[in-house]
Amino acid sequence: MSINLHAFAGNPLRSNSPNPSSPFSQTSLLEALKSRISDNTTNHSFSPKFKVLPLRNGRPLASSTMAGNSGLSWCLGWIGLGDLKGILVNCGGAQLRSESFVYLGSSVEEDEVYWAIDVSGENGLVPEFGSMKLCFVELRILMVATYWEDLKAMGDLALAGYARALLEWHKKSRFCGHCGEKTVPKEAGRRKQCSNESCKQSIYPRLDPVVIMLVIDRENDCALLSRQSRFPRRMWSCLAGFIEPGESLEEAVRRETWEETGIEVGKVVYHSSQPWPVGPPSMPCQLMVGFFAYAKSLEIKVDKEELEDAKWYSREDVRKALTFAEYKKAQKSSAAKVEQMCKGVEKTNKLARNFKKSGELAPMFVPGPYAIAHHLIKSWAFPDQNINGVEYHSKQPSGFISNL
Repeated sequence: MSINLHAFAGNPLRSNSPNPSSPFSQTSLLEALKSRISDNTTNHSFSPKFKVLPLRNGRPLASSTMAGNSGLSWCLGWIGLGDLKGILVNCGGAQLRSESFVYLGSSVEEDEVYWAIDVSGENGLVPEFGSMKLCFVELRILMVATYWEDLKAMGDLALAGYARALLEWHKKSRFCGHCGEKTVPKEAGRRKQCSNESCKQSIYPRLDPVVIMLVIDRENDCALLSRQSRFPRRMWSCLAGFIEPGESLEEAVRRETWEETGIEVGKVVYHSSQPWPVGPPSMPCQLMVGFFAYAKSLEIKVDKEELEDAKWYSREDVRKALTFAEYKKAQKSSAAKVEQMCKGVEKTNKLARNFKKSGELAPMFVPGPYAIAHHLIKSWAFPDQNINGVEYHSKQPSGFISNL
């Protein structure tokens, strides 16, 4: 299998219809949503079908499932709009309001429309969903539990990440930054507007771009890896940092590398990008922009306020780390945890325990296939090779090259 999508990328739904009069346009769907919420029945015969993904404290509703011969997996806990109304009535929850929903997209072929809603304030829903073998699961657990060859699970992960990013942004943008008045959702939750008639400032979802780079020493065939104190033991990864106002992506790569390690970078090569909705709630819409960066100097001077350590690793060292790391074992372990949570039994498990070599702890490992760092590192270590049944294509110099 050739991996051409990162985790959280590849939303399988259409965001809007190009025809404003279409029943699948945002305007039409929002009016239909308002009508169905005001309907006192739980009519299931409406077309198109409205499916809702509840999230609680940033955790999407999910259930455990089987992924063919791959074993345990997971799927999102979509709830019909009528069913959700009934569940809220049963547990004494608040009345649904159209302003509480954000539009995720639609599938014309399946005649389905998908929404998300934040139910963090509805404590009675947890046991109600628990009786249905559904539970709210941390997005990072679902990320690791996703079998990356399961396209449906990858699509679900993209939708869950998108829903979390939008809803967390709504929480952070309740008031206008210009005049301080309350904001109201517009365009089915994809935009907000100040309620002050003399202001009416439009507010769009915040996006925080981050450069992530694998710094390469071509002459000695080495790559620079670093670790932060918050990393699991023995995990090493790429350098990364936020882009500052007034600088290009390439300039950010060079600045961050210099500030954190003292390494001077010359040529910068674009690799790929990945949405990253599992950052802190204050930054729910990060975009990781990946690069190869070619070193012009080699002496490392670690900024201890940013990094715990940074080292040059040979290609052979990195290959060993990638080969010994049991990513499928980590996936299965996380999928089993989702199953236990949905059964009401949560088992703790540390990520680093899943990376072993012949029963002993491997000396180092890098992030799994759910992270862009993994693909940057692996496409350098194993260019154009099939490793563990997964084909990785190097995107080195064929990508966009900048010599600024």
